[in-house]
Amino acid sequence: MVGMTKGVKTLDVVFNEPNKTFYCSGDKVVGKIIVEVTQATRVVSMRVLGVGCARVRYSKGKQRCRQETTYLNYEQVVFLDDQPIDNDGAVILRPGNKYEYRFGFELPQEGQLVSSYKGKFGSVQYYVKASMERTDQPALECKRSFEVEEPLDVCTPDLLSPTGGTKEKKVTCMFIPDGQVSVSAKIDRRGFCEGEDICINAKFENTCSRIVVPKAAIYAKHIYQADGQTKVIHKKLSSVRGNHVISGMCDAWQGKSIRVPKIKPSILGCNIIHVEYALMIYVHIPGSEKLILELPLVIGTAGLGSRTNSMSSQEGSVSNASQSWVSLRMPSGPPSYCDLDQPLTPLLDDFDGDESPLFITTPAFPFQPPPVHTELTSAPETQLSSAQRLSCPAPWRLSCPAPQRLSCPAPQRLS
Repeated sequence: MVGMTKGVKTLDVVFNEPNKTFYCSGDKVVGKIIVEVTQATRVVSMRVLGVGCARVRYSKGKQRCRQETTYLNYEQVVFLDDQPIDNDGAVILRPGNKYEYRFGFELPQEGQLVSSYKGKFGSVQYYVKASMERTDQPALECKRSFEVEEPLDVCTPDLLSPTGGTKEKKVTCMFIPDGQVSVSAKIDRRGFCEGEDICINAKFENTCSRIVVPKAAIYAKHIYQADGQTKVIHKKLSSVRGNHVISGMCDAWQGKSIRVPKIKPSILGCNIIHVEYALMIYVHIPGSEKLILELPLVIGTAGLGSRTNSMSSQEGSVSNASQSWVSLRMPSGPPSYCDLDQPLTPLLDDFDGDESPLFITTPAFPFQPPPVHTELTSAPETQLSSAQRLSCPAPWRLSCPAPQRLSCPAPQRLS
C-alpha cells in the first residue's frame, strides 16, 4: 500500500479472498486496485503485474553469488468501469471518490510453479504489483504478496516403498583396534506429512570397549546454487534418544517413533533452491566420530496424500510403552524402597551441543513405602485391663500356665 503522496491519498492492492492462506497451481488470483486522490489527477494507464521469482544471494569469500529464476510473469492493463477516457486513453481522477481497478489472472498449471520459500540465502516470492502512470509525474507502484504451495503427493509407489541400510565403524584407541560399532535400520516408507510418526526398526551392536548411545533425528538440508557455487545448510528439527549400549552388548528398536514437526514441504523442482529432509540414525561414540546412517525423506503437502495412521502409531507406541512398563514391574509382595529421591549419576558427556548429558537413573516403581517401625515400651502389668490384655498382647512375652502337680493316691498296705 502507498500512503499519502503528492496528489494521491491511497494506492493499494486488495485480493477478493484476503483470508486465503495459499494458492495452488491453476488457481485464479482475483482482486482490485483501490485509488484515492487529493487533487485532480490524470492517469495515463494502470498496469497489473503478477510476479513469481526465486532468488539466491550470498557471498563466498570475495565473490558475490547471485542467481534468479522466474516462474510467473503476467502483465495486464486494467481500466475503470463506466469512466470516460480521453483520446489518448487517460482518465481524470477527482478527489472525494474511491476508484477501483479490477484484475484477475490464472496461475500456471501443476509442475510449473515452486512453493513459496524464505531462507537465509534465498527465497521464492509471489506478488501482485500495480503501477500507475501519471502525466508529467513519476509512476507510483505498490505490491501485495501471496503464498503458493505446490501440491506434493507422498502416496506414490516410490514414496510408499520401505527404505533402510546398514553401516559399521571400526574404533581404534591409540592406533590399536578397539572393536567396532554397527547399526542396521529400516523404515516402512519415505514419504510423510507433518504430524505423522516415523516408526524405526533398528539394531545396534557394540564390540568396542566404550559405552555408546544410539540416537535418531530429522534434519533439513537447504541447498543454494548460484554462479556455479553451492552453499549447504543443515538444521536439526527433532530427535529421540535410545538406551546406552555397553561393551559387548546390543540393543534393538522395535517401532521407536519420532514425529514429523510442523515444517514446509520438500522443494525439489527449483533449479537454484532445494529443501531436502532426512532421517539420521547415528551412534554417539565417546572419543570418536559418530556413526551415521542417513535415510532420505520426502515431506509432502498436508491434507494431500496424508494418512491417518499417526493416531494408530501413537496408540501402538503407548501400548508398547505400557507393556514394557508392566514387564518391569516387581511382584506385589514386599514393598520397595525405590520411591525415595535419587540423585542423577553422570555417565558420559554428550557432544551434540544442543542435547543434555546422559544420565543413569534407577526406575521408580509406584509402591507405597513400608510402615514406620517403632519400639513399644512395656507398661506394668497392673496398669492394663483385661480387655487391653486381650486386644494388645505383648508379643515379646510368652505366658505359660503354671505347672500342675500330679496327685497320686497313697499306697495301701496289704493286710
